[in-house]
Amino acid sequence: MKVADRAVDRFLKRPDAGLRAVLFYGNDVGLMRERAKAIARTVVEDLADPFRVVELQAKTVREDPARLADEAAAIAFTGGRKVVWVRDAGDGLTEAARSLFDRPGWDALVIVEAPELASRSKLVALFGEDDGAAAVGCYPDREEAIERAVEETLASHGLEIAPDALAFLSEHLGGDRGVTRSEAEKLALYCAGQKSVTRADAVAAVGDSAAVGFDDAVAGAFEGDPPRLSRALGRLKAEGVSPVAILTVAERHGHRLQLVAAAVAAGSSPGAAVKGLRPPVFFAAAESLERQARLWGPSQVARAIGLLTEADLRCRTTGSPAQAIVGQALQAVASLARRDGRRQVAT
Repeated sequence: MKVADRAVDRFLKRPDAGLRAVLFYGNDVGLMRERAKAIARTVVEDLADPFRVVELQAKTVREDPARLADEAAAIAFTGGRKVVWVRDAGDGLTEAARSLFDRPGWDALVIVEAPELASRSKLVALFGEDDGAAAVGCYPDREEAIERAVEETLASHGLEIAPDALAFLSEHLGGDRGVTRSEAEKLALYCAGQKSVTRADAVAAVGDSAAVGFDDAVAGAFEGDPPRLSRALGRLKAEGVSPVAILTVAERHGHRLQLVAAAVAAGSSPGAAVKGLRPPVFFAAAESLERQARLWGPSQVARAIGLLTEADLRCRTTGSPAQAIVGQALQAVASLARRDGRRQVAT
């Protein structure tokens, strides 16, 4: 079966009794690992137990297809149900998984992580169709999920967070669950001994690392500055940030810019239009957004959002590398800003 987004949390807490195998696929590696650990702990409390948790690389299974079925059927030395965890999988694992599903008499929970695997892949289809298996998509968080992850992490340290601080984090952290929780943990350490987290705390603790790369990429695209965009994308790649997380931030920014562009078209000044946004724009980003408001009209912003939405769909449904898709889409936005932006300023 394929697990719908709205049902994932319930599925992870109370998986079906007959569940034998789960595939986690998509672009958000941090979320994938978090969910894989959650489902594994329903079987084995200590994931470091070498007798009940067996980890395999997909390459090992491709070279020895029977290895997966053998490990799933083997009885743990200390007793209890096992977890067989396969990492870095792709469609090349399909035949080994099919052979496993056709083989009776195994009791282990098989977990497969498949970063960058498209939703229409053969492996996803196989897990989605088998009664004892499940396929779970893992894509960058939307704003509500980012806020929930931040609040949960801070609450575990006894901290509350001010609304404007939460708005800053949701706007700047991007969509990778692992990055979000890591930055929230860093913020919690920064605020140790306090009862609440202010916006100033959020900016001081994570603004220098999480926000700069995303802000540079967005500004490079929407201000029509390809070199700045390329440098930002290179830095984010080196930091291990998911390309689809960057795309999520850019799409969210595009929708905010569309509101500003509409206000300017209706007669507001760029400065007044930016100040009218809610939640408020962080002061360091306001000047850039005003410049963009002078370059983009509502119809041009709609075209840019269309490019980003199409790229998002391609990342989720094709086997093309997400890094290339996202880079091409953002460079296309930068080209629009350079070409149509001059026309906008001229008029």
